[in-house]
Amino acid sequence: MFTRRRFVGSAAATAAAGAGAFALPGGFGPVHAQGRPFTFTSWGGVLSAMEKEAFIDPAEKLFNVKIVNASPTNQAKIKAMVEAKAVEWDLVDVGGRSIFAGRDQGFLESIDYKIVTNAKNLDKRWVHSHGVYTSTGATLIAWNTKAFPAGKGPQSWKDFWDVKNVPGPRGLYKLMYYNYEAAMLAAGVKESEMYPVTPEKAKQAIAKVKEIKPHVKVWWTAGAQPPQLLSSGELAMCSVWSGRLFDALKEKAPIDFTWKDGIAWGNAWVVPKGTPHKDLAMKILNSALTDEAQTRLLKIGVYGPVLESAAKKATAEQTKQLVMHPDNLKRMMLLNDEQAGMYMTKYEEDWNKMLLA
Repeated sequence: MFTRRRFVGSAAATAAAGAGAFALPGGFGPVHAQGRPFTFTSWGGVLSAMEKEAFIDPAEKLFNVKIVNASPTNQAKIKAMVEAKAVEWDLVDVGGRSIFAGRDQGFLESIDYKIVTNAKNLDKRWVHSHGVYTSTGATLIAWNTKAFPAGKGPQSWKDFWDVKNVPGPRGLYKLMYYNYEAAMLAAGVKESEMYPVTPEKAKQAIAKVKEIKPHVKVWWTAGAQPPQLLSSGELAMCSVWSGRLFDALKEKAPIDFTWKDGIAWGNAWVVPKGTPHKDLAMKILNSALTDEAQTRLLKIGVYGPVLESAAKKATAEQTKQLVMHPDNLKRMMLLNDEQAGMYMTKYEEDWNKMLLA
């Protein structure tokens, strides 16, 4: 299963398609092709709300078009739509791994860098042939502040695995994604030796997760779960997506976290192959990479910019929640989405056997 969140259906995308055709400025052709308006799809929750506010609503005004916001993202659905020649989504936040699956399996358009010219201002790690990252986040270690005195929560994945000295019920993501990296860090493997993933390394990571499995009370599948489970005290500690964490902290949730051993990643946008709105999709992607659009992310305060010029504008308070700030990033590792996509596919059966054993 490929999703940061479990796919539960495409009703949102289908129901959102309204009636009435209208034309795009600049000769792009009819927006209402195939009986629907332009559709942007993301994961839902905090991320979708952020993208709507920072990128999609401004793009509606900029290009004078109606944009439907749908969720959740699902790689299998994108591939199926393309193969059926019935593409319902025009621009999609896929996280990261689908860039490479879509490239290799042929269900994504190549990014037109004659249109997406603002990508030249990004670090090369965020720019690929079939997708571009528009925001950054991380998978972090967080804990309930009532379960641990100040400064006594787990400060590394090694601590997270230390059930004797750092007791309490744990929570981990249900997929191998992030857990491969967390387990290897817990085992003392250096970031420089994490990739490329080999059969031996995958076996080592799965065995490491098996060690802690009896103490994992919840294998979570949706980003909203970790903050809720930590706030209620059901879990003492849990892996958590930074955006969901920071959104909870705005509400004074009894949660603390560490940047140490964080697994930094980005949210990549892709264009499904065969969309009738390809050029508009590229233009909207380009608009999300402007300094103005990226700076909006700082005020929203959940996921951060990929554009360094925007990140440099962060206040001291905003910096505390900025994944890409040097002081935070130096304590983390950067997820390799191409390698993650590979191990998610190649070792999924081994991972599932471990969970079910």
